[in-house]
Amino acid sequence: METILDSIIDRKKIEVEQLKSTGTGTSFQTYKTRSLISQLKKENHVSIISEFKRASPSKGNINLKLEPHEQALLYKEAGASAVSVLTDEKGFKGSFSDLEKVRLAVDLPILCKDFIIDKIQIDMAGKSGADVILLIAAVLSQAELASFHSYASAKGLECLVEIHDETDMEKAVAINAPLIGINNRDLRTFEVSFAQTERLGPLVRESGALLISESGMKTREDVMRAAAAGANGVLIGETLMKSGDIAKSLKDFSVPLGVRVE
Repeated sequence: METILDSIIDRKKIEVEQLKSTGTGTSFQTYKTRSLISQLKKENHVSIISEFKRASPSKGNINLKLEPHEQALLYKEAGASAVSVLTDEKGFKGSFSDLEKVRLAVDLPILCKDFIIDKIQIDMAGKSGADVILLIAAVLSQAELASFHSYASAKGLECLVEIHDETDMEKAVAINAPLIGINNRDLRTFEVSFAQTERLGPLVRESGALLISESGMKTREDVMRAAAAGANGVLIGETLMKSGDIAKSLKDFSVPLGVRVE
């Protein structure tokens, strides 16, 4: 039976061919990249990667009224360590134009969050101003993951390698990924469980990689659970997109590194 992830990847294959046919994304703008890895290393609290996400396949429309550059400025003013931008159009109602607007608005590291299956998407991310790209281990072979990671790195982009289980973890460790994200949402069913970060987090830290816990963060207690599992940062989207007070929300999510949950 086809999963949600399968349908997304099938659609991405068509989109990639369209990009190639138009010649889009073949050159980079001259942007000075900002390092998310360096940002994470200098923080003494759990870094917040605040996400701009209008919609999702599981939640439908989240907030269609917000402008990416305005929301990014609110994130920065509230103390976010980085900004993530969904660029997938059909499932998340995002675009590379959103990414460009955020790039021009803030000087924080920017993550391009998409389902990357081809190098042309990496070119598009870099051209649009990304500092970091997302590589999802579950949708890439070991060879593809290694190739894309090397290609992006050569272009000056950092990579957040996303994992969901032990098989994905093995892929990430095999390429010595310095930055690994654990998605608490199963991309096949879109169900969320923090047990993913709690189970895999210690393994990621043992590998020497920095750790980001992704998806499902709604309360300070959620961030504390991620921190206890070894997370250097958390990625928060829906909760912040619905927040009526970004500054208060970011303050509530501020948690020291390595905090213990009793």
